[in-house]
Amino acid sequence: MNFEFNELQNEVRAGVKSLCSRFDLNYWSKCEKEGRYPEEFVTAMSEAGWLGILIPEEYGGAGLGMTEAAIVLEEINRSGGMGAACHAQMYTMGSVLRHGSKEQKEKYLPLIANGSLRLQAFGITEPDAGSDTTKIKTFAKKTDNGYVINGQKIFISRFQHSDMILLLARTTPLDQVKKKIDGMSLFLIDLREVGSAIEAKPIETMMNHETNVLFINDLEVPEDSLVGEEGKGFYYLLDGINAERILVASECIGDGKWFIEQAVRYSSERVVFDRPIGKNQGIQFPIAKAYMAVQAAETMNFKAASKFDKGLACGEEANMAKYLASEASWEAGDVTMTTFGGYGVAVEYHIERKWRETRLFRTAPISNNLVLSYIAEHSLRLPRSY
Repeated sequence: MNFEFNELQNEVRAGVKSLCSRFDLNYWSKCEKEGRYPEEFVTAMSEAGWLGILIPEEYGGAGLGMTEAAIVLEEINRSGGMGAACHAQMYTMGSVLRHGSKEQKEKYLPLIANGSLRLQAFGITEPDAGSDTTKIKTFAKKTDNGYVINGQKIFISRFQHSDMILLLARTTPLDQVKKKIDGMSLFLIDLREVGSAIEAKPIETMMNHETNVLFINDLEVPEDSLVGEEGKGFYYLLDGINAERILVASECIGDGKWFIEQAVRYSSERVVFDRPIGKNQGIQFPIAKAYMAVQAAETMNFKAASKFDKGLACGEEANMAKYLASEASWEAGDVTMTTFGGYGVAVEYHIERKWRETRLFRTAPISNNLVLSYIAEHSLRLPRSY
């Protein structure tokens, strides 16, 4: 097992780092203060080809792997930025790539690769279903011309900045399927053509993470908007979940490294009682522990990415990486807040912003308690707990 990055991967890291240097901490703070989407950053990332890194070369992408994609998102967050502003553009297209029709691939993937079309919205979660996706109520009724969709979605991020959305809806009622994960279908919908059939209501959150409630009323979509086979949508989602877990873990690792770098720098410079506070073990030990936790999470994440790239089963590793990385970044953030003391809550130091942003990943895209349940059931063969 080789733990060293190759020349190409180091070039990817250097390239992303260079681009991110054009968008300093004040840029991200200004976006948050104004409640503004980081349009300039996302455009720059798209034009540089980083958001199309997983799309095969035949469709205009870089044709690289999950390991390289993980490096991209890690570097964004390590720079003090927020990869969540654009990460869905990297993995959402996977459902189209692996299960879409030839026509869908040829029509959309090149545009996603060059950044002229944004597929950043993923419509899965609903107010009453929570983490139990099988209980979604959004329904797509078959018609002579396609489908008519009605329902509601919640926590749908980047809707206002997406050209298309991947939407999960039931096509067969829950009480009419043999398995509760059957009867759901995935639709690729052009948001530029829906008019008033989808109404978005923004949700104000504790960080600048633009997200919404969607109200879907008699949305008519053509039959060719269906991705893959009718009723198989949930299986297609499962196929892409590992990619999402790995990429979110990468963002957490980037956050963790940023926090630790800030804590080390500040504790070396801050003098109290005539000595740098970093000379005290009460400051050193928590930073060292946080550093080790981030390093351990990074090792697991690249194990998951490596297995993903080789086409091997990696559900266990991807879930563990997401859990370990989100817990490590939160620990690193908390340690950094403590190291900075009162200055940690001062907006000008940017610690509190990143602290709030990284907290999200213990809950989304999957609760860490559900990851524990997954590991207990699938890795340890303990009885199902839910």
